[in-house]
Amino acid sequence: MNLSYWELDTYFRDVDFTVIGSGIVGLSTAYHLRLKHPNAKILILEKGILPEGASTKNAGFACFGTLSEILWYLESNPEDEIYQLVERRWKGLQKLRSLLGDEAIDFHQWGGYEIFRNQDKEMMERSLDKLEEINQWLFPVFNANPYQKSHQNFGFAHTIGMIETPFEGQIHTGKMMKAFMRLAQSENISILNNIEVSNISDLQLNVELELNNKFNFKSKKAFLCTNAFTRQLYDLDVVPARAQVLVTKPIENLPFKGCFHMDEGFYFFRNIGNRILFGGGRNLDIEGETTTEFGTTSQIQQQLEIYLREIILPNQSVEIEHRWSGIMGMGAQRNPIVKQLSENVYCGVRLTGTGLAIGSFVGEELAKLLSD
Repeated sequence: MNLSYWELDTYFRDVDFTVIGSGIVGLSTAYHLRLKHPNAKILILEKGILPEGASTKNAGFACFGTLSEILWYLESNPEDEIYQLVERRWKGLQKLRSLLGDEAIDFHQWGGYEIFRNQDKEMMERSLDKLEEINQWLFPVFNANPYQKSHQNFGFAHTIGMIETPFEGQIHTGKMMKAFMRLAQSENISILNNIEVSNISDLQLNVELELNNKFNFKSKKAFLCTNAFTRQLYDLDVVPARAQVLVTKPIENLPFKGCFHMDEGFYFFRNIGNRILFGGGRNLDIEGETTTEFGTTSQIQQQLEIYLREIILPNQSVEIEHRWSGIMGMGAQRNPIVKQLSENVYCGVRLTGTGLAIGSFVGEELAKLLSD
């Protein structure tokens, strides 16, 4: 890297805190570090032109989990951990909204719906049987019952019912990230893009970071906010999981607003104005979608289009305008990893597809580790 004296002095000398990753967690970590350390030199490094992973690529669901999803979690996780997970998601969403403002992130609380297809009869009956029990269990989180049987249909075909929640909302992901970056920069936090960290060495007195162009510099502390890409730097229980998405062209008289989930959350769709965003299908090829490579596959995209035309908008002509993918960070457990890894290295990773909900909360928790 051919840097001038000015560039070295401005960005890479006497760095107090280096945050790796400029997604929601990275920006939140840097912001909360600034609140605790007003005079610190804080640097965020991002390997992409925009944040890699999911922060600028997620579907913008301000959600905390469908009823069947929570029941599925409870089958293999302790009850208190799942309660904490739902509570963290809900509180994280409120923190994000209060931090950036609803107008800046284009937030709309139009509610969320879990759709049960014809083949989901057993799942729906189990969910309805547990509805009252889960409502009582989660009442303290929302100060209300989060779920109820829905009497709406929206013209969906091949379905047998829905469970709805009034607490789910949607966000414009691009506007949200732009507002977050604007907040960080207003706090004199430097964000450098197209810079990938290839190695981290904790030297006890400080941390040495090696960049992919073989340039090295030192920082007093380093914070990994790399989610799905964490194993490229540190061996933790974080497994990449690609999610594919499509967006339609504008649809006249779109019959619904809100966020919708199917098949325990493996499929999801929402309106963007009068368009439909539809994503998911990772369960069709779990092994193939366990990747850090961006892209779409015909198998999953074709299934999305089938459900779009057969279930969501039956007997209507729908055109696809755009397709993309994002990379989530999953693991054996549902709660994120927020901990100190060595003397001067910390991490906030494994957002399990809910970075929008818990990312700002995780960043605050990560910043608190420094003094705790």
